[in-house]
Amino acid sequence: MQARKSRILAELPAHLFSRKRPWLLAGVFGTSLLGVVAATAVVPNEPGPVNLTSVVETLAMPQVTTLDGAGELPYVHDDRVMPGDTVNSIFRRLGIADQEALDFLLSAPEGKLALRQLRAGLSVTALVHGNGRLATLSLPTSQSGDRLTIERDSSGSIRVRKEAAAPAMTVVEMRSATIRHSLFGATDSVGLPDSIATKLADLFGTEIDFHTDLRSGDQFSVVYETIYDHGVPVRTGRVLAAEFVNQGKRHVVVLYKGASGKEQYYTAEGRSLRQGFLRSPLAFTRISSGFGRRFHPIHKNWRTHAGVDFAAPTGTPVKASSDGVVEFVGTQNGYGNIVVLRHSNRYATAYAHLSRFATGLKKGMSVSQGDLIAFVGSTGWATGPHLHYEVRVNNVAQDPMKIALPTADPLTSQELGQFRAASAPLLNRLSLLNNAPAPVASKN
Repeated sequence: MQARKSRILAELPAHLFSRKRPWLLAGVFGTSLLGVVAATAVVPNEPGPVNLTSVVETLAMPQVTTLDGAGELPYVHDDRVMPGDTVNSIFRRLGIADQEALDFLLSAPEGKLALRQLRAGLSVTALVHGNGRLATLSLPTSQSGDRLTIERDSSGSIRVRKEAAAPAMTVVEMRSATIRHSLFGATDSVGLPDSIATKLADLFGTEIDFHTDLRSGDQFSVVYETIYDHGVPVRTGRVLAAEFVNQGKRHVVVLYKGASGKEQYYTAEGRSLRQGFLRSPLAFTRISSGFGRRFHPIHKNWRTHAGVDFAAPTGTPVKASSDGVVEFVGTQNGYGNIVVLRHSNRYATAYAHLSRFATGLKKGMSVSQGDLIAFVGSTGWATGPHLHYEVRVNNVAQDPMKIALPTADPLTSQELGQFRAASAPLLNRLSLLNNAPAPVASKN
């Protein structure tokens, strides 16, 4: 190349090397095309004849190599096990067309064990060549995250190796949306999981009636956790902060761990959202029979109904309405399957006509407000599935919808300062979603 430059320079007139024309040489040596290199020196408006030299050189075309299906780099596929999945449906979804690998999974002891332990929601990762031949397949073998990897060695033979559980990764995500028709319609539009949407309804349910109060134009923002397994989202975690603007009124909640070590939700001002008692142990339900005298549908006479009935399908989860200790779990006459919780300050609650109890629930166990304790049923004297709920004070039944129930303890002055410092980053995240000033806790 240097020799060619020298040859061109020797043939150019001397006046072309003026400092006033540095662009000229750049034009000579700075232009290159694939296959052809051409350089032409042109001097406009120069008096007298000008010698022009054109240099053309043909370059060899580069060699292009096409990789076949077996030699190309494999594609990476990440997916989750879906309800009702089989090994064949997983292979089809991942683009695997490899009978040898399929036969191995269906016949080898390690493969059959992995298939038996597949559960919906767990991640599956595969490296697959363009022709469908499997390079590696990683399957979960337990809820703890242990995995079985099937791979081909250098000779193409299939081998198996086991991997210990990799630590799950928790990612903080943020979503914001405007309601046009319904809460779940808005959450779907921004890809918010249903579990987070249900949690929003639970958090703001004491301030907003989601059956009657929602309006088009209402807005919500939420900061929450998503748990990832090998880069694939497998479940949602906690809601860390949320805001709901309903009919122009702004409601904000923040998750905070107080001195007791328990995580609870508070407003932006530091007021606990946690009530002493929940009015209803069920989410999204209606009262089918109130407290007081009524005509009994089974005994056909007038009797005092010592609780409130909540209509709900069999299997609906029942939550503890307050912190307490299990005083009784079992069967009692007309109550059918019943759980009785003893709380502080002379209070007790009863949950009857249950289809079954929460796994491991037993007498003497401590439970927290909102914990799952049982499921709705129609055992005992019941004409259909519903929950019979009682609040007892000194063992005397009271109307759960009217009685003045204890409230949760507020934050002390010292705790309020700690709450303000801990909640500020979360409130800032909400303000970023809404382009609005972050709410702050009151100093009063």
